Amino acid sequence: MGVLDDIVVGVREDLAARQAVRPLGELTDVVAALPPTQPVLPVFRAPGLGVIAEVKRSSPSKGALADIPDPAALARAYAAGGASAISVLTERRRFGGSLEDLVAVRAAVPTPLLRKDFIVTPYQLWEARAAGADLVLLIVAALTDAELAELSALASELGLTTLVEVHTEEETRRAVASGAPLIGVNNRNLQTLDVDLAQFERLAGLIPDDRVKVAESGIGNVADVERVAAAGADVILVGEALVRHGDPAASVADFIAAGTAAQPR
Repeated sequence: MGVLDDIVVGVREDLAARQAVRPLGELTDVVAALPPTQPVLPVFRAPGLGVIAEVKRSSPSKGALADIPDPAALARAYAAGGASAISVLTERRRFGGSLEDLVAVRAAVPTPLLRKDFIVTPYQLWEARAAGADLVLLIVAALTDAELAELSALASELGLTTLVEVHTEEETRRAVASGAPLIGVNNRNLQTLDVDLAQFERLAGLIPDDRVKVAESGIGNVADVERVAAAGADVILVGEALVRHGDPAASVADFIAAGTAAQPR
């Protein structure tokens, strides 16, 4: 069993426990009373490099990354730096996150929010919407085409934008065929945890230019940002480099400036 498979097993176990406490009917009532989600595709398609800045305490590959006692304060710093969206990891076992973090960040900033988790059931989409998410992550490697279609359709009904994540050529073709407007190339192999920025360079060309291309993982400095921006990234998703930086707002701003300058004209 690879790392991704192991994570999904734990996610399903934790999900069952949450469902036992909070039935779907309760979530649908909460969602019915919420204002509309924020459209994010126009923001990502605007000139310049977009940054999705991540609230991330730990990872399976690096262990503990940062003590984040106040995710809301970190989110405010990201927003001050110009982040287009903020990603909040909600997986507990490997990443130390929670839906409570997402709720806290939603209360703190008006910035569009991504629920970053391993979503494999419709219930998790209702959870994301109820907690204040505007976007959700769907990982092609964890889903069949039928599951991807089902989850994408429900996300659209709920007003959630889907970030469809790929790691291989075959997954990229599946994501493109699904019609996903926002496709992320994860430079980390979720089965081995190896990172290679060349992965984005290899796969970006398979994604039509009418889709928004997101480079994820392994982006640690300005040179990395420039590399993926030059290869066609419209948006980058960064966590580790930001949570370990002494001034996350300045780091976000620096990444935006460097990536915008490096993008093809």
